[in-house]
Amino acid sequence: MSETSAEDVVATAAVAAAGWRRAGIAGAAIGVIAAGAAAGVAVERLTVGRGMRKKARLALDASGPYGSLRGLPGRAVADDGTELYYEVDEIEPDGGTSRAGKAPAGSGPRRRRLFGSKDPAPLTVVFSHGYCLGQDSWHFQRAALRGLVRTVHWDQRSHGRSERGRAQAEGVPVGIDQLGRDLKAVLDAAAPEGPVVLVGHSMGGMTMMALADRYPELIRDRVAAVAFVGTSSGRLGEVNFGLPVAGVNAVRRVLPGVLKALGSQTELVERGRRATADLFAGLIKRYSFGSRDVDPAVARFAERLIESTPIDVVAEFYPAFTEHDKSGALPAFGGIPVLILAGDKDLVTPSSHSEVIADELPDAELVIVPDAGHLVMLEHPVTVTDRLADLLVRIGAVPAEAR
Repeated sequence: MSETSAEDVVATAAVAAAGWRRAGIAGAAIGVIAAGAAAGVAVERLTVGRGMRKKARLALDASGPYGSLRGLPGRAVADDGTELYYEVDEIEPDGGTSRAGKAPAGSGPRRRRLFGSKDPAPLTVVFSHGYCLGQDSWHFQRAALRGLVRTVHWDQRSHGRSERGRAQAEGVPVGIDQLGRDLKAVLDAAAPEGPVVLVGHSMGGMTMMALADRYPELIRDRVAAVAFVGTSSGRLGEVNFGLPVAGVNAVRRVLPGVLKALGSQTELVERGRRATADLFAGLIKRYSFGSRDVDPAVARFAERLIESTPIDVVAEFYPAFTEHDKSGALPAFGGIPVLILAGDKDLVTPSSHSEVIADELPDAELVIVPDAGHLVMLEHPVTVTDRLADLLVRIGAVPAEAR
């Protein structure tokens, strides 16, 4: 197998950017990103052949435990008939885990009821994932909470194991409001009774805001605590994604149309993504992580999550974010414990957006994680898990010693 030079990498970037040239300045800006990603892998390509890199990816896929946790499966039905896949990690009455978990009976704490309530339904922690991800993006937090508290993990419509949005198949644009109604359907199916803690990353946090906007009484009556991770209440159209100032406005104008065009050529684009795997790996790393020393297996896991989202789904969801504005829904979370957490190097939902949420919820705990990007729960799992544990201890959902 012949070695690949740095010039070849830059050439690959040029080819990747060529398809954007009709977008003018926007194409140039996107080309800058592509070239930057290419530079990020150039050194590796000087010394490592393509075949070896492919073997390394396959080895990481085979050996990494990330995304391997499974629970009791279930399906909720959204208001348009879309089937939404979820999994539950139950806690047995004797403190052991159900067949969704691994702990032997009697090895974990007994079921605890929030605030000493006599309600027989246990507290449930419901995790909502972000754009182009899936429920497995919460791998570390799910592993840590097993045996301690009942959890629900679900795949948003058109993501993971959930069905492709039926309304979208009929041409109805997807919106954050729809995702909020989807979350309500999951709660009705997986946690119809008892207190709940809502945890959402990025789009998942926006989904929770849409839920509060549509069902404020549910938040008031059943939500015991909330955690927003790397999310935004609006004004995402002002995010520059680290692009040069001169090109960012042009990118905003043309990117939805370009994505729509790419989404209409799904098979061709997916072949291109596979052919330029190294380039996409560089892009994913740039927009997912803030530190340089990310575990290669974790970085590869993030690639797999994002690569599994078809390009037409990517295109379908993108316009919803520029329209997203749920700042008016935030007061519904007032009076309950709230954790707001973000990475200080997040290029997708900058930490300033978390600060805006904190301004609306002054009693919330705001945590800005140093040297962290958008996928902070994968990049700094201990920090995120510790903060979630603190939140659960604070409301009496898990014993302090379990932390």
